[in-house]
Amino acid sequence: MIQDILTYKTPGRSTMEISADVKSVVAEANIQTGLCHLFLQHTSASLILCENYDPNVRRDLETFTTDWAPDGDKRYLHTMEGPDDMPAHIRTIFSHNDLTIPIRDGELMLGTWQGVFLWEHRHHSHQRKIIVTIIE
Repeated sequence: MIQDILTYKTPGRSTMEISADVKSVVAEANIQTGLCHLFLQHTSASLILCENYDPNVRRDLETFTTDWAPDGDKRYLHTMEGPDDMPAHIRTIFSHNDLTIPIRDGELMLGTWQGVFLWEHRHHSHQRKIIVTIIE
């Protein structure tokens, strides 16, 4: 088993493709068959497998989530860090803070148009840590 930590400074609410970084950790592990588990240590950001060709897919995802988890909704009690605080938590709960991807022939078995993304749900920049565990 190999374990590493990837750290990112996000620009604020957006998606960042991190596939290349994860692939690099897998390559360094030098295993042929196994699993790559990613765990995000935060409650207001997510990890997603998403279309990596057309950025409009991620823009549409943002538009959709803004509709069902709007910033500043008067029903939210948890607003300690501002109007995007509770919506960020809702987005995380309904998406993922972890992913598991199979490894074959030393590579992630991602589909043709799949990418691994860190999805920041807060408006301001944050430092995010992802634990990458490679299991043979």
